[in-house]
Amino acid sequence: MSNGKILVIRGGAIGDFILTLPAVAALRRQFPQAHLEVLGYPHIAQLALAGGLVDRVQPIEARALAGFFARHGELAGPWRDYFSGFDIVISYLYDPDEIFQANVRRCFHGQFIQGPHRPDERETIHAAHVYLRPLERLAIFDADAVPRLSVNPRPSTLNQIAFHPGSGSERKNWPEKQWAGLLDHLIASTELKLLLVGGEAEGERLRKLAAALPSARTAMAQCLPLAELAGRVQSCAAFVGHDSGITHLAAALGLPTLVLWADTIEEIWRPQGERVTLVKEIAGLRVLSVQRVADALKGLLAI
Repeated sequence: MSNGKILVIRGGAIGDFILTLPAVAALRRQFPQAHLEVLGYPHIAQLALAGGLVDRVQPIEARALAGFFARHGELAGPWRDYFSGFDIVISYLYDPDEIFQANVRRCFHGQFIQGPHRPDERETIHAAHVYLRPLERLAIFDADAVPRLSVNPRPSTLNQIAFHPGSGSERKNWPEKQWAGLLDHLIASTELKLLLVGGEAEGERLRKLAAALPSARTAMAQCLPLAELAGRVQSCAAFVGHDSGITHLAAALGLPTLVLWADTIEEIWRPQGERVTLVKEIAGLRVLSVQRVADALKGLLAI
């Protein structure tokens, strides 16, 4: 298939999408002339568009698509036409009863490949490898399982470090007091500038941390579109964060990435990349010391 059309359907959070990027990149390499499209959440899937991995993104939350998720649902004409235009559809949606698949097949006559929406954690196989497995049906084997992304970065600020003091779960977070201690230590002992990154959930935390730091050396990147945030982060010298989608993003951008790891299964969910370092404590993230994190960051930066 040289000039055909391929659709990848992917819901999920930021980290889930980034761990599926190796599959998208493998499709791009195998079929360089094909039109490659993602049906997903545009605020997340825009990363693949900004990185040049896909040609188009369509919103999976479109109201007219609802019939495809109901058994024998009423299928909107424009969406029937949409699916019928593809040669290959690869879906990573949770569809245990194959309702969505059956409805797509009512208007699509190409090759439908069902992938897993999440890894089976009993197998302890990294998620990126799990998401690549369905492509074996297209004779794609041994693809690079490291998510790699390059966007339009802002001008380089090699003396600036990005910090994301949040995640999707409070149990994955290093306590705010330790974050404040780390940032104070870096201000006192280095000439580094600090970029504090977060969304709505981290808003109050970012403001409190920033208020205690010199404004001339501190910047904030809050609630930015993901592609814009990627550009900001990509221009930095390194990134420090938790087990979060933004940390997966930093690793995919190729940054030296320090991950303050809680209790998620590392073999499955660890951010991939040659420049990723995990720091963890057997007794739990809450007892991880500021000095240990500072030393790990120093090693990462070779300062």
